[in-house]
Amino acid sequence: MNHIIRIFDHMYWANTKIVHSLQAIEGDIEKLLRLFAHVLSAEKVWLTRINGKDASMISIWPDDFSLEECENIVQENNAGFMHYFKQHTDADLLNVISYRNSKGEGFNTTVYDILTQVSLHGSYHRGQLAALLRKEGIEPINTDYITFVRQLDDVGTNE
Repeated sequence: MNHIIRIFDHMYWANTKIVHSLQAIEGDIEKLLRLFAHVLSAEKVWLTRINGKDASMISIWPDDFSLEECENIVQENNAGFMHYFKQHTDADLLNVISYRNSKGEGFNTTVYDILTQVSLHGSYHRGQLAALLRKEGIEPINTDYITFVRQLDDVGTNE
């Protein structure tokens, strides 16, 4: 579980960096905000599913999130995942979760694979955010995992 927690510490750190980066931009951030809101909504969907609840009412592409709402969801998602980790064991990561995707198709996936998806999905889209920022002439914040690891002594962890 320690490795998964560290990965999710990185995810929280990276999402927080994105929030601060978006706060510093003067001008229209609607496209960036929509993509970031998607990342956060997807996290929330998966968190809801691993907690055994129906996530069908959560939009995975919300178009009405403010930056302040995104900042709050970063905190809520992190608290939710950390609570999950404290309540479960390594063996629980092998539990199979049954769920339906946004098209109504049924799937069965282990918690471990779901958590891996959450982390990789966020990294993928943070890369897209960086590319969009560069296209606008803005130097994106570095959210690489290795950068997080190098700064651990400075930022602490969720433990």
